This record gives sequence, structure tokens and C-alpha cells, in this order.
Amino acid sequence: MTTTDPIRDVEDMVARARTAQKQFEANGSQALYDQAATAAAWAIMEPQRNKKLAKLAVETTGLGNVQDKITKNHRKTLGLMRDLQHAKTFGVVSSDKETGLTKIARPIGVIGAVVPSTNPGATPANNIINALKCGNAIVVSPSPKGIPTFKTLLDYIYAEFDKCGIDRDLVQMIPGRGSKEKTQRLLEISDMIVVTGSQNNVRRAYTSGTPALAVGAGNVTVIIDETADLTAAAQKISASKTFDNATSCSSENAIVVVDKIYEEFVAEMAKAGGALITDDTRIIEKLWVKGHLNPRAIAQDADKLIEALDLTDEVPANTQYIAVETSGIGPGHPLSGEKLSRVLAVYRAQNFETAIEVTRNIQLFQGAGHSVGIHSTDSARPLALANAIPTSRVIVNQAHTFATGGAFNNGMPFSLSMGCGSWGGNSIDDNLHWKHFMQTTKIVREIPNCEPKVEDVFRDYWAENGK
Repeated sequence: MTTTDPIRDVEDMVARARTAQKQFEANGSQALYDQAATAAAWAIMEPQRNKKLAKLAVETTGLGNVQDKITKNHRKTLGLMRDLQHAKTFGVVSSDKETGLTKIARPIGVIGAVVPSTNPGATPANNIINALKCGNAIVVSPSPKGIPTFKTLLDYIYAEFDKCGIDRDLVQMIPGRGSKEKTQRLLEISDMIVVTGSQNNVRRAYTSGTPALAVGAGNVTVIIDETADLTAAAQKISASKTFDNATSCSSENAIVVVDKIYEEFVAEMAKAGGALITDDTRIIEKLWVKGHLNPRAIAQDADKLIEALDLTDEVPANTQYIAVETSGIGPGHPLSGEKLSRVLAVYRAQNFETAIEVTRNIQLFQGAGHSVGIHSTDSARPLALANAIPTSRVIVNQAHTFATGGAFNNGMPFSLSMGCGSWGGNSIDDNLHWKHFMQTTKIVREIPNCEPKVEDVFRDYWAENGK
């Protein structure tokens, strides 16, 4: 029930969530937590609901495309449920006689979640499922444009909860139209906060005084070296770059192509729908308007993007994205940053070592800690890249968007929120997943004494350096 005081409304909502969570925990069992998480998952995955949510998301945000959002809602949720299937989040989760330690899973309490308009269904669903799996309640603050989609998803979740006898107050949405004041209060009074999206919200999360899991900005750069399978690389980059109209933080924003295979790769890129433009100034003038990304280009289908860039009569009819030759990096070169559109910056490098340098400079400008990629058949090069770049992930020979947030053919947890470590100003460098929504109580038992002798610890040091 809303009042005339929006801050009081948030406080009342969190209070109801806290009451529901305490009861959820008091009656808790692995079966109950699993049932609640599964109910929320089916709320978004049921095909007709999924389709409606995807259509509503595109209609109300103007971002992405319906079929890809259907795919995203399905695969991200299915992958998450696979990850959760055998996860122990209730009761004793481990007991080690050797160390004398027994760990008991405990909920965190009330999770406050701030989610973006780019994925107004999939991202909150992911957070909700993880929260419920670990015995928490969750209150969501969607972006203003994402409210209709999330409100519909919430109704679907409640319908599933009613079947199971689960308290609706375990999952709630900030009432009325979103505002910074209401979101700020949620950040302050939750037990933990999860923030995906706006870097302003991320900074507010980390300064709120509440434990926070907030993720950094993406600006993916991918190297194509002279050993790569160029046809496969071009096809994967095209599929990844165009998926959901580049709304993902894991969408390629720049590629760095080694000189030796540059022309050959450009030809393969063209076959896969990438039209190369060599005049970067012209694209910059159309893609940015008064210092901001052109809303006619952000996350739009190819035909609308091409029209916004005034390229209708200049690119092939089958063009799926625009590749722009450029060389500058930094604040005065906006193509080196995140573009949230089917526009890909293309850099040329003399050799692999130079390609690493270009990639590093792009990451230091924007996107540090998130992820980079490489297409190569040289098994040593991913390691060289990993050691040279301030990044949490190096994606090898894969379509970056599909790989970074978890895939059925790699080992990353399914997530829509990628931690960027200290490089990106984050507290985690993992994909946000269920373990981040749980804490443990440790029972500590006495074990046989295990105190080393001083000489055993320092013997090698003394031998080399003296006492």
C-alpha cells in the first residue's frame, strides 16, 4: 500500500520483505528454497510469458529486438537453473574433519537490486532466482523504462508463488515511478545490494554504507591474429555483435586485426554482414549528438542504424553491422568506448605485440576489468594476453556476448552481471552467481596442534639471505 511519502513506501516495503524473509528462513529447507527459485524461473521461461515479456521490453524501452530477448530470457534462465540444480544453499554445506570446520549456509536477508533497461526481464529474474535459492527476499528497483516489463514479470512470479503457497513479499518492486531518492533509500536499508547498469548507480552503491555487489562497464576489445580461423572468427563476431542489437555489456565494441591478415579478414567480415567504413569522422558525427549517443542508433535493428548513420545507399543490402576503421584511443576518440549499437571500431596492428598494446590502451580508457577476447590457434597467446591486460576474462575463439556471461559449452557461470575486480572498481571479479547471495556460519572444533618450528619456515630464506 503506497502513501504520499515515497521514502516511507520504500521503508515499508523493505520491512515487509524482512518479515517474509525471516519466516522463509525459519521454515527453510533446501526443497523450499529450490521450489521458490524454480517458480521464479518458470515465470519468465514459460514460452507465452517469455514472448510477451520480450515484446513488452522492446516496445517500452526501444532497445534490442524481440526474438533475441526471447532467446536471452530462455537461455540465461535455463543456464542459471542448470548451475543451481545441485547447489547446496541450506543447512550444512561442508564438514571437514581434518580442519575441524563445518560450514552452514545462511541467507543474507533482504537484497536490494538495481537493474537496467537493456535487460528489464532477464537481469532481475537472474537476481531473483539467485536470491530465493539462498533463502533471501529481494526488492527490485528497475529503470523507469523497464518498469512495465518487470511489473509484468512480477505478476507472473506471483502467479507461480500462489500455486506453491510462497509469500509474495519475498519479491517486490519499488512502488510507483522510479526515482533516485527511492533507489538511494533502498541502497541504504537493504542487507546487501546488487547493481547492474549505470555507473552512477554503481558508485552510489559502493558509497551507500551497505555491502554491495556492483559491476563495472563493458567495452569489449577482441584481437584477431594471423593464426586465426578467419571465417569462423568473422561469423562469431557478427553473431555476437548483432545479438539483441548490442545491448549486452559483453558485445564487441572494438576489434584489433593483425596487419598480415587484415585485408583477408575484412573480406570475411563483409561476407558475415560487416560493412567497413574508412571515414571515422563521418560516423562519429552521426553516432554522437551533442556529446551523447544518438538515440536513433542505440540498440536498433540494422536498417534503422544504417538510416541514422546516413549510409542507406552506401552499404550492401545484407549489412548487419557497421565496422569503422579508426586509430585513436581515449576521451577525444569516442569510437574507442562503448557504443551500445551495431557499430564496431576496427584497429589495425603491425603484429600481435602491438595488438596487445592497443587492446590494453582501450581497456585502460574504458572497460578495465571486464573482458577481452582473442581469435587465435596459438595456444600461448591467450596467456600472454591475460598477463598483459587489466581484465577478469579472456574469451578464446568464441562469440563474446554468448561466452562471457556463461554458455553451455564453457565453464563460466550463467549471469548477466560481470564483476570487474579492482581494475573496474568492483568488489568481485567473477560472474555474479548464487554463491554471492549466501553467507556461512562456521562451527570451529579443536584439532591436533599444527604449529611449525621457526627454522622449518625460514630455513630456505636464511640459506639464501642469511639471518
